[in-house]
Formats: sequence, C-alpha cells, structure tokens
Amino acid sequence: MSAAQARAVLPLPTAFPTETAAETVKVHVYRTLAELNSIRFAWDRLLALYPLASTFSTWEWLSCWWQHFASHRKLVVLGLFDTNDNLVGVAPFAISTENYGGIRPLRVLRLMGDGSCDSDNLDMPVAAGFEAVFAHCILHHLKRISSEWDVCELNTLPPASPAAALIARRCRLEGWTLFEDTSVCSAIHLPNTWAGYLEGLSSEDRTNVGRYRRRLHARHHVTISRCTREDQIASYLAALFALHQGRWQNSGQGGSFGSEERRRFYRDLSVSLLARGWLELWALKLEEHFCAVQFGFRYGDRAYQLQEGYDHARRSDRVGLVLRSEVLRQFIAENIKVYDFLGGADQYKARWGAKRGHYRTLRFALPFTTGASILWISRKAVGGKTWLREHMPPTAWNKLKHIAHAVGI
Repeated sequence: MSAAQARAVLPLPTAFPTETAAETVKVHVYRTLAELNSIRFAWDRLLALYPLASTFSTWEWLSCWWQHFASHRKLVVLGLFDTNDNLVGVAPFAISTENYGGIRPLRVLRLMGDGSCDSDNLDMPVAAGFEAVFAHCILHHLKRISSEWDVCELNTLPPASPAAALIARRCRLEGWTLFEDTSVCSAIHLPNTWAGYLEGLSSEDRTNVGRYRRRLHARHHVTISRCTREDQIASYLAALFALHQGRWQNSGQGGSFGSEERRRFYRDLSVSLLARGWLELWALKLEEHFCAVQFGFRYGDRAYQLQEGYDHARRSDRVGLVLRSEVLRQFIAENIKVYDFLGGADQYKARWGAKRGHYRTLRFALPFTTGASILWISRKAVGGKTWLREHMPPTAWNKLKHIAHAVGI
C-alpha cells in the first residue's frame, strides 16, 4: 500500500444500513483485557487493511496503556464480526468517573488510551464496506448501556476517520446532543532524498543543520545510536526521564515523567514496540554521556515523535537539533514518508518543515439527559446564555436550568 493510499480520505456511504443489514453482523462486547486478548491477532489483521491505522490503535499500545492507567476505568470494547466471523470493526471504549468540565462528576465514555495525556490519533478501525453498519451498531449499543455513561468524548480522532464521521452524522439525525471541535497537530512530509528535504527548509535552518553538526563533532566525541536490543532500553529511558525532567524542572515546571506510573508505562511499551520492530528510541552521547534522547515509534511508512529530552546545560551545543537531523536523515534513507510531531504546532516544528493539520473531537450524549445538559452547560462559557436559549430545544433548556441551579452555576 502506498503512502498516498494509506492517508487517503475514505469515502462515506450515502445511506445508513437498514435494521436487516445490521442483523447480518454480530457485535461482541469485551469487558476485560483477558477477553480482549482473544481477538489480538484478528485485530492485527484488521489494522493491516485499515488505511488510517497507527501505533495508537494497536494491541501493543492500548493493552500496555490499559495495564498502567486502567485504575477507576471500566473497559467496554465493541468488536464487529461479519457472517464468516471475521473481525471487521473495533470500537475500544472505556468509562471513567471524572469531574467533567469542572462542573460535576460524570461517567465519561472515552476511547481506550485517552485520559492520561499519552495518546494521540485514537480511532475506531473498520473494514471497507462495513463503515455504516459499524456506526449503527456502536450507537445502538451505547443506547443499550446508557445507564453506564453520561457523556461520550472522543478526542484526537483522525479527520478522515469514517467511523467518526458516520457517528456524528447519525447523532445529528437521531437528535442526540453533539458538539464538534478540532485540535492542532503537525507533521513533516518527507521527500525521497536528504538533499530534497534540506531544499525545503529556510536558508538559515538549512545552514544551521550542517553548521551545528560539524561544530559538535569538532568539539566532542559524538555517538548517535538507535536502541535495538531489550537490554539497552533501561539506560536509554533512564536518560530520557532525567533529561526531560531536568529541562522542565529548570524552567519551574513538572515535566511528564515525574510519575512512576508513566515511567513504567514507557518501559513496558518499549519492550512491546521493540519486539514488533516499531520502536524508534534514539540517543546522542558526548564522550559516552547521554545528552539528548528522542522517544518515538513507527507504523508502516510513518514515524511518530512522542517525547524527548536534552541536557539543558548544553543549549549552545544544540544537541537536540543534531540528533533530530540525524534521525530524519536515517528515516528518509529507510523510506519513511511522514515524520509526525503529533499534537501541537510549535514554531520549532514548523522550522523543521512541519505542516499544520488537525484532529477531530466529538462530544455527544443522548437527548434530554443529564449528560446532554452538562454538554450545553460547558458551552455556556463560550456561547453565552442568550445563544443557548435560542439554540436549545425547550425541553433541554428547562433541564439545563434545573441542573445549572443544582450545581450552583
């Protein structure tokens, strides 16, 4: 499959399935990781056929995430099977009770992997031809278990996700309360050659890439390496944690790796990703001392950059810049087509040639429910009371006023 095919916008069916069509498939519900393990290899096969598949939708990522962040969460994964018992769709949901929107505790249905600020690009993979019936089955089941959740919030969805588009469309048709938003992401689309990549940079940045590399090699014994063995993981990650924390603590902030829970997640995840040939954990050493580390992974012809750290005492050496340039050079040689910075569009990403993109967010609830009213309340700060009164159905407006009064808004 080409890179263009892998990122193509998937066409949506023009009509929703009939109830008869929905009856030709089966939905299995998985409530534990052990149960979910039974479809692990079928899940792999489904992802191999899904053009928008990424590391964040794999068993390796989601099972590891669940093992470390499942506290106070309840698993509800829907598997769609065709008449030949082939897995043709996976909706990996989880329910948690949280103080939603700072208003009141609610039972929130999210995609598995969401809620710890570690995952991006979460999705509901589905085989071609089953998109509409998949969306139908998802919402049908969510109605059946409506006593278990109040609000559904699906974050960092790929904008071309067919399941997301059809769920949103069906929510509107059925009168569910639905709000959509976007968040920014950015990625570099890599050419076939290193020279071609450099030509796309500004003259200043192109000059700096070569200048800082030459200067660093002239001043130090420089080693740049990729973690390729399990017995290397501990030292690479220890350096990443220390460098990342040192940088943020030096600026008076907490950093991502102050939590032992997250550090354990990265250790176990690295082992799993390395076993699949997906780990992209790189380090730059000066005189055998770790000075910069980048943690990422690949899936198909796309590489994802998740975390990094560098020695903040060596800012003038630009060790992070030198390491990234060498990683990009190697990725181009290995025919990686996209270097994905994931969420955010910081200026430094643009200087590397990254283009802005976006993720899609869906927030919805059944009509005339507490969850629907809370979604409207959370919009109140943006739209104002007058806008809400003009746009909400009268029944929903009355319920909203009742809940707002109850929570003291």
